Amino acid sequence: NGRPAVIWLPGGHGAGFHLHHLHRQLRDEARSILIDRPGTGWSDLGPLPRSTALEAEEVVAALGQIGEPGPFVLAGHSFGGLLAANIARRHPNLVAGLVLLDATPPDSIVYAPYNPILAQMRRNATLGALASLFGLGPELQERLWGGEQNPEAERIARLMEEQLGGEALAAVRAAESGTRAQIAAASIYAELSPEGMARAGWETVVYDGDLGDLPLYLVAPGDMLEFENFSKTLEEANRAQGGEALAASRVRRFYREARERYMRASSQAQRIVAPPGTGHNFPYEAPEFVADLVRRVLEETAPAPAAEAPRMQASG
Repeated sequence: NGRPAVIWLPGGHGAGFHLHHLHRQLRDEARSILIDRPGTGWSDLGPLPRSTALEAEEVVAALGQIGEPGPFVLAGHSFGGLLAANIARRHPNLVAGLVLLDATPPDSIVYAPYNPILAQMRRNATLGALASLFGLGPELQERLWGGEQNPEAERIARLMEEQLGGEALAAVRAAESGTRAQIAAASIYAELSPEGMARAGWETVVYDGDLGDLPLYLVAPGDMLEFENFSKTLEEANRAQGGEALAASRVRRFYREARERYMRASSQAQRIVAPPGTGHNFPYEAPEFVADLVRRVLEETAPAPAAEAPRMQASG
């Protein structure tokens, strides 16, 4: 109906299927596209090292190869939001609108205190690749290196199973537990450290004004309800690393302001607050809210219909 197509980019280094529940809600009324980036789902590994900049170009190349001309609305969650912002900066002519679903801000990697969660993501992917090479299945990997499961992570995992279907999600996770996927994840997660982002920063960061007047919708919780447990995790990790004591108020302010930094990337940015009580993973907690928002964005970014030329009547 003249509206842009929407491309869903999930968080982490995940397959397109991780946002299939949102795709299902829009695919009958809009052009909706899921992509398995190299090393995710059933895609090939692609060249190494992996990087956000490389994957931004690969997504554009894939769309061109299947004949999708754009423009697109990019909807990216968490690390997928960082990727979406990179695509928009590199190829503004292909992007009609940008929906950042609590996108990862590079500031929260470069300047933040030591974050054991990011370190564990890299560690688990590296160990998973080694384990897969020696034929250890995902269940055994989980027992060996899974560590203590966070109650919040368990809750989100249950929500994902409800939204995506347990059997289908298990198939995707099995595909992504292999050597290929784990190598790709370990490679791209190398960016998620102060050292890694310093190396890749110029190619990865979307800075103030970089997106001109592109319609940008920053969607995130309005509060920091998840912060209390996260703050304790950071405090304990930094104490174990021999760092200075963290002032909770400063850490809270830092993460809140880092989240809002994307608002300065475009002069046409809108801040949209996720439903009360939801956290970073609100695309699984409130999928109807996200789907309705993307419907609105598709309408707002659709090109205006061309005006009809005035009819001329010749006089005799």
